[in-house]
Amino acid sequence: MTTTSGASRGVTETEWSAAVEAVRGLTPGPGGDEVQLICHVSPDGDALGSMLGFALALHARGITRLRATFPGDFELPTPYQDMPGTELLVPEAEAFPAPQLVMTFDVAAESRLGELVRLLEAPCVVVLDHHASNTRFGRVNLVDPRAAATSVVVDGLLSRLGFPLDPRIAECLYIALATDTGSFKFDMTTPEVHELAARLIATGISPGDISRRIFDSKPFGAMKLTSEVLERATLDRAAAGGRGMVWTYATQDDLARHDQRPYVLDTLIDPVRSVAEADVAVVIKESPGGDWAVSLRSKGAVDVSRLAVSLGGGGHRLAAGFTGRGSPAEVAATVRSRLEANLI
Repeated sequence: MTTTSGASRGVTETEWSAAVEAVRGLTPGPGGDEVQLICHVSPDGDALGSMLGFALALHARGITRLRATFPGDFELPTPYQDMPGTELLVPEAEAFPAPQLVMTFDVAAESRLGELVRLLEAPCVVVLDHHASNTRFGRVNLVDPRAAATSVVVDGLLSRLGFPLDPRIAECLYIALATDTGSFKFDMTTPEVHELAARLIATGISPGDISRRIFDSKPFGAMKLTSEVLERATLDRAAAGGRGMVWTYATQDDLARHDQRPYVLDTLIDPVRSVAEADVAVVIKESPGGDWAVSLRSKGAVDVSRLAVSLGGGGHRLAAGFTGRGSPAEVAATVRSRLEANLI
């Protein structure tokens, strides 16, 4: 796998200590230090849950001059609109111009910060992430590719800080953990993941209610859009050295025709990846600017993060993505050619 040097290891005690020192050095209260929390553009459950869970923990400790944000349109996917801590969110234009501390969550590279990249000039930047492709752009980098979700890294920092979990923090971290493990179905669901889930549930949160809200609720228009996207799926049995590749695409016109918001496209990869004849699943989603957000999944035989990195993206061995250009067929052909070029 192509990664930045050191990215494959876990977090060192020196790095944990530096992060703890950065947080403990903050001055609480109305006149205290400004803290800016940032997650990646088009945030998913892990990005939002990790960021808001940590924001709530800071707020409970008197760090009240804090704001949380993400680049791009200030629009939360419907399943996450009731997540605790959303009252701490602000549009990117309202981010602190010169915060004392910046903390990023689930951000693998500076390019995922958009215009907010300017805030990396802050006196201290702490990166919390679990992507093996992380470029380690912070002064302090809590990057653990072995972690199932960024929320696992957040839990590690909260524990070292001595910040207790409460139901609101726990719900955020549970959503983050559940979404990035595919409802605890993916291979990264280790005993430690279940132990963390148990601790979060023990605070009094309802996993059933959370699952219904996050995974089992979809607008009728989204269901109709999904059926159209699946109808146009293509199976290429010979791709990836005979391991198979299935791909499909969705456009902005699809969203408009069914009166749906962009977040519904993020779940399209789940039914596509279930195709038994293909190890690699590809969903090509049109962005408002005309480019394509490409989601890649593997059942295990192919390292899709290596492919994504070769195309300017990143991610994990079994789940990754990049920005594509051209027609959907051209993007799919690019993926296929990279697979055949032994980038697996």
